[in-house]
Amino acid sequence: MPLSTSPSASHPPHIPQIRLYQEWLAQQHGLRFDSYDALWRWSTTELDAFWQSIWDYFHVESPTPHTAVLARNVMPGAQWFPGAQVNYARQVLRHVQPAHAAGMPAVIADNEQGQVSELGWPDLQRQVAALALHLRAQGVGKGDRVAAYLPNVPEAIVALLAVASLGAVWSVCAPDMGTAAVLDRFQQIEPKALIAVDGVYYAGKPLDRSAVLQELRAQLPTLAHMVVLRSPHAAQVVADSADLAQVLARDDAATAAFAPEWLPFDHPLWIVYSSGTTGLPKPIVHGHGGMVLVALCLKALHNDVGPSYDANSWGERFHWYSSTGWVMWNSQASGLLGGTTCVIYDGSPSGSKAQPDWGVLWRFAARHGVSNFGAGAAFYTGCMKAGLDLADCGDLSRVRSLGSTGSPLSPDVQQWGSDQFARLGTPGIWWNNISGGTDFCGAFIGGNRELPLLAGEMQCRQLGAAVEAWDEQGRPVVDAVGELVCTQPMPSMPLYFWGDRDGSRYLSSYFDSYAPGHGRQPGGGDLPAAAGGVWRHGDWLRIGAQGGCTIYGRSDATINRHGLRMGTSELYSAIEALPEVLDSMVVDLEYLGKESWMPMFVVLREGLTLDAALRERLNAAIRTALSPRFVPDEIVQVAEIPRTLTGKKQELPIKKLLLGQPLAKVVNPDTMANAGCLPWYEAFAAQYLARQAQAA
Repeated sequence: MPLSTSPSASHPPHIPQIRLYQEWLAQQHGLRFDSYDALWRWSTTELDAFWQSIWDYFHVESPTPHTAVLARNVMPGAQWFPGAQVNYARQVLRHVQPAHAAGMPAVIADNEQGQVSELGWPDLQRQVAALALHLRAQGVGKGDRVAAYLPNVPEAIVALLAVASLGAVWSVCAPDMGTAAVLDRFQQIEPKALIAVDGVYYAGKPLDRSAVLQELRAQLPTLAHMVVLRSPHAAQVVADSADLAQVLARDDAATAAFAPEWLPFDHPLWIVYSSGTTGLPKPIVHGHGGMVLVALCLKALHNDVGPSYDANSWGERFHWYSSTGWVMWNSQASGLLGGTTCVIYDGSPSGSKAQPDWGVLWRFAARHGVSNFGAGAAFYTGCMKAGLDLADCGDLSRVRSLGSTGSPLSPDVQQWGSDQFARLGTPGIWWNNISGGTDFCGAFIGGNRELPLLAGEMQCRQLGAAVEAWDEQGRPVVDAVGELVCTQPMPSMPLYFWGDRDGSRYLSSYFDSYAPGHGRQPGGGDLPAAAGGVWRHGDWLRIGAQGGCTIYGRSDATINRHGLRMGTSELYSAIEALPEVLDSMVVDLEYLGKESWMPMFVVLREGLTLDAALRERLNAAIRTALSPRFVPDEIVQVAEIPRTLTGKKQELPIKKLLLGQPLAKVVNPDTMANAGCLPWYEAFAAQYLARQAQAA
């Protein structure tokens, strides 16, 4: 992609990034496609040619050549670009000179208290070097894990890039997560250093986190060093720690000379967490090269976000609201890979409980001239239900795209947003609705500015993503709901799960449902003979005859609350630790854009009744151990939790029952240890569905 260092005098009309890419394909390789479907099919069948084109188009650099693009086509265990050396931080910092010359900042930050800051590209480079040199002096090197407990502030982005530049492995949790949930994640990866905040301000309240930092240090025996982002909200100064502000202030010959390490293409970049229905959160390892390629492809070609200093997208300002605990924070930060100005907000997107305010983010976008605005689907739903009028939120004329993810966006909510922008003078606002996952830190389905837009439907399958909807027999279907599968590898699929020595947990998470294959665990070790060759994502998908896609919600029992996934086992650990609770089960009824409704069923000790006081203690246990967002919508006392003969809770059958499927189709009583409890759940489902029908 050509990189211009100054704007054109006339600022010509914006040309979609995906069109520029197709023009480049035609000019450089003689490749011309008469439809997006033809381009997509080429990208998913000619993997070598497609991913090489992404490497070339975005000018990815390596001091050594790669010997192949996809040297080993197998899932899991695909081998991409062997011989190449990259670094995520290098790809970001290559934009310092052109962006600075054009007067474009790297990061613009704002928060609830109205504190605005701007980080220029040279300062970004210097601060990354300063923190990297500090960590290196503390013994942090390639492969060491550096944990972070930080909010959505510029220092978090700087810390990510500093860790990546050394070849250390980054992992972050948000300060709104309970201590137990944070430890469940960080204890698995045994970090050598911790970069953390001692207090935050959220939803109108200052929150002290200094005691949490002391607990983290006590429970993480591998920690050798702590760097603290000090705030005015902490009750105490965390002793034996470095002050992050002082570290970042360094400016000397060493910081000027620092350069990120060259690393193998598949060197670990970060560890993110995605929970299944059992066990601890899955610590998923992604590599430098895979994340660079897939993020560039997604941001430019599908999100239509270009360099902020390019004449075609002059002044691009990219915002996608997220906490650091959601993979969309990684996606927000990855805007820097393409030379985009990232505009970030730290705080509640909807005010406080006492004073709800759904105009917060829109006024923020107006203040800072955001051009690409993204948020979770639940945010847009909240705005519509609150009766928000965007005309009261300032000048939003620079917004040219609205992004949505996290859960299905219903047609009525999308239409509400389109109508709002039409009244603001922007008819035909483009919705870039995407669906992907933490698991591969990318999108399977998303937008294309040049395709027709239908409310409630995503426009296309992403380039390079061989996505299909499969029926129960493993056959692809069109215009019918099926399991979302991916039949070819992508460079950002996990390298492995941390600590999963034989690869069995990785396999069981995505590859145990369809055709067996074979392979080797990255880093060594044979994969089991039953290794699956097709990625099952855990979503219900419908692909229309014209290529548009609709996600209907989770096809498994994982909880998805506003885009953050949590394993049911984590809720059970919090709830069943209370002496009053003998057993519990939770299901999440997110489906086709309907607001998530999550009931929890509990079996109490004999003689106890679920009253208001006990209900509050249950909710408090979840808030403390996990996060307020996972508090159930309703808690129901039951006599028994349905279980299989092997003792497994029947979460998915009860979920399907509550979605309207008949009992005979969702569970076989002969496989049940306590089938006698099923009529109660059948009656409960009938009552729930009747209430839903009446409300509609």
